[in-house]
Amino acid sequence: MIVPLPLFLLFLMLALAVPVGFAMALSGTLGLYLMGGWDTVRGVLTTTPLSTVSGYELITIPMFLLMAEFILVSGVADGLFRAAAAWIGRVRGGLGMATTLAGAGFAAICGTSTAAAATLSATTLPAMIKQGYEPRMASGVVAISGTLAILIPPSVGFVIYGLIAEVNIGKLLIAGLLPAVVVTATILLTIYILVLLDPTRAPPVAGVSWAEKVRLLRLALPIVLLFAFVTGMIYSGIATPTEAAALGAFGGFVLALASGRLTVSSFRSCLVKAVYGSAMVMMIVMGAAVFGYFFTLTQWTQDLVAWVGALHVSRWAIITVILLGYLLLGCFMDQTAILILTVPIVLPIIKSLGFDPIWFGVVKIVTAEVGLITPPIGLNCFVVARYSGMPVGEVFRGSLPHFIAHLFALAILVAFPEISLWLPSKM
Repeated sequence: MIVPLPLFLLFLMLALAVPVGFAMALSGTLGLYLMGGWDTVRGVLTTTPLSTVSGYELITIPMFLLMAEFILVSGVADGLFRAAAAWIGRVRGGLGMATTLAGAGFAAICGTSTAAAATLSATTLPAMIKQGYEPRMASGVVAISGTLAILIPPSVGFVIYGLIAEVNIGKLLIAGLLPAVVVTATILLTIYILVLLDPTRAPPVAGVSWAEKVRLLRLALPIVLLFAFVTGMIYSGIATPTEAAALGAFGGFVLALASGRLTVSSFRSCLVKAVYGSAMVMMIVMGAAVFGYFFTLTQWTQDLVAWVGALHVSRWAIITVILLGYLLLGCFMDQTAILILTVPIVLPIIKSLGFDPIWFGVVKIVTAEVGLITPPIGLNCFVVARYSGMPVGEVFRGSLPHFIAHLFALAILVAFPEISLWLPSKM
């Protein structure tokens, strides 16, 4: 009864929309009380908050969030889309493909999928609809392109996973690069196939002169350089992820300043939003630590690992069941909540089966991408619907082909772990 009661309380609070950090802290506190009384609760609560959030690596999160806010102010996402549209716009579905490439470029300096989806909704979606794109298809492209921010470094999701799983955050961030290429190519191919099946979904647009293409290409150059700088510093080992994040935040500040859009008011807004986002993540991490202490005391994870180890089935069958469970959870829960709740339980099983935790982190993040467009909770679809004024059901229907295509991409990443592990092995 000790384990089920706190778990029931946790899921009840999540269903009542209690913030996940507070839900985990309260349910974990109840579990600690049932295990050892008030002395256990007092001992954990007086030491855990400070020891959890004082980690040097956690500084990475506010720095990446601050960099994203500065980039949003600079308006660079619009420039990325215009440059991509100029180069591939004449291809059928070219504006949709340009949206995906702009989403990938914006993801390279954003780190949060909801911010990416909101920005693309405000910049690329109106342009596609204006050119005669089917609204359902256009909204689906924007929703799925926004998810790239959780995979392409800098990814806040990777940082959180790295902290929970206690694996090298730098290697995790670099591990996302080649899978991001696979996923981006999957989205582009899906757009091409959709337009091939029904050309009325995406009419062709007028061509652009070479001089204009070169001029617009310069709009994307600052972002490419900033991404190459931050990622290169991590890959080469010149800077830690925390130091690279700080340098990236400064680079974002310079871009916002150079754009002429950075005012005292917008600067203050960037700081406040980064603080809000950081405080939310820190509360989640603290709540997860309290809940983790409770689970450690129950020995439930160790018993589960022993039970799985005794099963006479292929380890690939077990990983398939785990991923199907993640896809199912993604239909009903926020991805951060899933990450915090499940990784401490699932990761020991993954290690006992002989899988690499960095590879599993990449696979987990890709399943999180799928969850961001899966009804009824798919957050990116709600963001697109809010900014576009479209019914959320239409956005979900527009995302359905990408959901199916993402399952194929996920299967490729599971079948070929080298895609995720090759670059980190060369660091």
